[in-house]
Amino acid sequence: MGRALTVNEVLNRKRHTFPFSGAWADAFGQPERTGVWFVWGNSGNGKSSFVMQLCKELCKYDRVVYDSLEEGDSMTMHQSLLRHGMSDVGRRFNLLDAEPMDELQERLSRRKSWNIAIIDSFQYTQMSYRDYIRMKEQNRDKLLIFVSHAKGRSPRGSAAESVMYDATLKIWVEGFKAFSKGRFIGETGEYTIWPEGAEKYWGLGNTNHQDKL
Repeated sequence: MGRALTVNEVLNRKRHTFPFSGAWADAFGQPERTGVWFVWGNSGNGKSSFVMQLCKELCKYDRVVYDSLEEGDSMTMHQSLLRHGMSDVGRRFNLLDAEPMDELQERLSRRKSWNIAIIDSFQYTQMSYRDYIRMKEQNRDKLLIFVSHAKGRSPRGSAAESVMYDATLKIWVEGFKAFSKGRFIGETGEYTIWPEGAEKYWGLGNTNHQDKL
C-alpha cells in the first residue's frame, strides 16, 4: 500500500509534460507524457490524417511506435507516411504490421523500449475493458494512444466507450477538426487537420466549433 500524500506534496510534484506550442498547444495545452489518450471519429472525417500528424508532433519529444492493426503495412499506410513526410523523423518512428497485443506488450516491457505507443484501431485488438486495464497498469510509465471507430458520436462498442471515459485526453475528430474532450484543453480546444476540408464542412469563417458539439 502506497503512502498517502499531503496537498503540498501533490502540488509540488514535478509533472512531465509535452511542451506543445502553436496549434497543438491551442488545442491540447501541455498534456502529461504518460497515461492514456483516446482518439475516435467516423470514417472520412480526417481521423487517420490527424493521428499521423500527431505521430509526427510527438516524435519531436520521444520515440513512437505505431501498431497498425487495421491497415498493416499496406499501400494506404505507405501513401500516408509519404503524404505526411514521416521520413523527416527518421528512427524516432516505427511501424508494426498488425502486431497482436501480447507481442506488443512484450516489446513494451523491454528495457529502452518506446515510451509512446499508438494502437489503431481498438476494435481490432479484441480487448475487453479488463484487458485494457491490465495493459494500462503494465505501462504506467508510458503513453498509450488508442484510435477507435465511432458509432454516431460515441466510440463503437462498450469496451471502447469505457476506455474513452477512462482516458486522460479524449480527442473527437469530426469535419477535419480534432476536439479536446479530456482533462487537457488549450485556448481553443480544437486542432484543424485540413483547413480546406474543415471550411467546407463547418462553413465559411471556420471559427471555434466546441460549442456546437
